Amino acid sequence: MYKKAGTRMKNKKSSGIPLGVPTLTSKDFKSDQDERWCPGCGDYSILAQTRRIMPELGVPRENIVFISGIGCSSRFPYYMNTYGFHTIHGRAPTIASGVKMANPDLSVWVITGDGDALSIGGNHFIHLLRRNFDINVLLFNNRIYGLTKGQYSPTSEQGKDTKSSPFGSLESPFNPISLALAAGSTFAARSLDRDPEHLRSIIKAAFEHKGTSFIEIYQNCNEFNDEAFFLYTEKETKADNTVSLQHGEPLLFGKEREKGIRLNGFQPEVTTVTNGTDDLIVHDQYAENTTLANFLARMSDMPEMPHPIGIFRSVQHTCYEDMMADQITSAKQQRGEGDLEALLNAGNTWVVE
Repeated sequence: MYKKAGTRMKNKKSSGIPLGVPTLTSKDFKSDQDERWCPGCGDYSILAQTRRIMPELGVPRENIVFISGIGCSSRFPYYMNTYGFHTIHGRAPTIASGVKMANPDLSVWVITGDGDALSIGGNHFIHLLRRNFDINVLLFNNRIYGLTKGQYSPTSEQGKDTKSSPFGSLESPFNPISLALAAGSTFAARSLDRDPEHLRSIIKAAFEHKGTSFIEIYQNCNEFNDEAFFLYTEKETKADNTVSLQHGEPLLFGKEREKGIRLNGFQPEVTTVTNGTDDLIVHDQYAENTTLANFLARMSDMPEMPHPIGIFRSVQHTCYEDMMADQITSAKQQRGEGDLEALLNAGNTWVVE
């Protein structure tokens, strides 16, 4: 039995953990590196909530890997006392896929930003979701390129005045949830940097999901895009501008939950709840069909509608690494273990002198 400095030893028999197994705390997941983000950055909150939830997952630190690309968010692996890779721009999904294939027992996490994942890394991002590796993806969306000092990003709103669009961005922004669903994401959710309790619950739900889990996190960049999401995160305005997605519950929102969302033909509309909730949309996060999830995702593009917060979709499909293992086993049963030397010398060969 070992005891590492900073860990507490508890009797965890009631939770199914054998006696004598170290119980970690959030401090055990804090590395010896100084955190270097701008004061007030939303990344600090996301880091803190990730550290807080890690001990509850019951995974040893040596079995956890955080992998990032390039951007402010991508410093994340340095600040977690686990294994990690700080890779290249947009390629974190590729590295993560290789890690998961090489060792499926690892808990693999991808940390990325809206620029890293949805611009140069867009192709890698959608194929990670399509393949459904058992990997967790946390996308920090601040609607700006922060590390390179304020250019518009793939999620910046049309008309955005930035250093790279002084007369306003001409492009329509990506909706990360819609993109994830279109790529076949089996778990898609949205949370907020300024709602710690909700963020922890979503991170835990993502971990518990078997398959690629995608979380879009509204994250404030107070230097280059301050208050981008304050309408949805601040106490004074949040209730009237967000709707919490709860499985099996009608879509209600407002300070007194006095407003709801119903369908008028094929269009959503806000209605005042006066005669009950029978005509309101009821959320079903486990629906295999993506119609409802896509419908909810598109509400974020409608100025008159509240932004859905929570789990849009959570369904079970076979993971890529499991299918690969089954395929290898089947091939060995049919053809034997194989001989690499014989393979390299099979067919037409030649010697270069």
